[in-house]
Amino acid sequence: MIVPDGKPHSAAQLRRQILELAGEYCAEAFAARPFVAGETPIPVSGKVFDASEMRLLVDSALDFWLTTGRFAEQFEREFARWEGIRECVLTNSGSSANLLAVSALTSPKLGDRRLRAGDEVITLAAGFPTTLNPILQNGLMPVFIDVTVPTYNADVGQLDAALSPRTRAIFFAHTLGNPFDLDAVTAFAARHGLWLIEDCCDAVGSTWRGRKVGVFGDLATTSFYPAHHITMGEGGSILMERPLLRTLVESFRDWGRDCWCAPGKDNTCGKRFDWELGELPCGYDHKYTYSHVGYNLKMTDMQAAVGVAQLQKLPGFIEARRRNFQFLHEALRDVEEFFVLPEATPGSEPSWFGFPLAVRPAAPFTRNQVIREMESRKIGTRLLFGGNLVRQPAYRDAPHRIAAPLNHTDFVMNQVFWIGVFPGLTPPMLDFAAGVLHGVVQNATR
Repeated sequence: MIVPDGKPHSAAQLRRQILELAGEYCAEAFAARPFVAGETPIPVSGKVFDASEMRLLVDSALDFWLTTGRFAEQFEREFARWEGIRECVLTNSGSSANLLAVSALTSPKLGDRRLRAGDEVITLAAGFPTTLNPILQNGLMPVFIDVTVPTYNADVGQLDAALSPRTRAIFFAHTLGNPFDLDAVTAFAARHGLWLIEDCCDAVGSTWRGRKVGVFGDLATTSFYPAHHITMGEGGSILMERPLLRTLVESFRDWGRDCWCAPGKDNTCGKRFDWELGELPCGYDHKYTYSHVGYNLKMTDMQAAVGVAQLQKLPGFIEARRRNFQFLHEALRDVEEFFVLPEATPGSEPSWFGFPLAVRPAAPFTRNQVIREMESRKIGTRLLFGGNLVRQPAYRDAPHRIAAPLNHTDFVMNQVFWIGVFPGLTPPMLDFAAGVLHGVVQNATR
């Protein structure tokens, strides 16, 4: 290319110019705007980014490597190191991560420990559907236990009631970033030889007795949707310590193939045309040999590039979430007569996803009245996901077993909502949200 000064520019020089302009564009196009109470939306969640994400996103686009590649490899390596675990596999969403984690445990390569159709998995009805869906999609039987209030995590006192000769696994989420009782659950799993999957999609950075969640189970999952602790737009990961589990997860993620070559690579095993598997002829191309009924759930390198930049900000994001949670907790202490405030599980330090509030049944207002007032003032609210999934229309005819009455789960369904604590929220925004909640109480008690 010849530029106005007559000097040719190389591709590398042009790339540097493009990336510099991308940073300038980001600063101009996404500049912060002043907060105006009642006019500026206060969302429950959102992405927080700057020019570093924009530059890496464009850098990846200029590679035109449209599948998983160098940025994905970098993120997997760095995120595993940050988590303190050996293996990380990226996928296209947290929901896919959950599907892959459960599916991997059905592999015949696990021998007698594999999950088979009809086996039972202990889980919660108070949660997000894609923790439950993979259990059903793999022909397994969900067994529901209740939650405690106000941690909104598994009532571990019901684990024994949930156990049966068919129980093979436990799959719990750390609700809204609040870790479940990992001492009790890991001990129960070890005692009965059960697989444990931690759904950490809302809990990246939460700790249990000083260790990050995600390292306690056989498998753990994360989400990088914009609502979560870091974003790639869409995206998720599966964490594990055992290389065998990584191989199985990657197989289910990559069409179910037996080959473990990365995209664009051939003959990693050194015997591509020497395998004899199944009833295939000896030497059948290993790249087209399938050991599982799998999917294509890979992530693009452009998404991973955003994640590489976001990962550098993650410690600050976690601190901001904790600070915002504490702000709201202090601001709302004087209305505990009407709202149940959230509590961290003893032994944990959550990286909070949201601030849950339960309207007490005796309060002179309903949950719907509260959230309608909040929304009318442009303060975003959410229910605690599916409430009681057993009562959702999607699961009306789904096979399941209820180990004990789901009384608190129904309480969640009827009384609980949450508001945001994500790093994009400022003290004036949080103060306004708390003020509106105080106003609801004052108007109802005059």
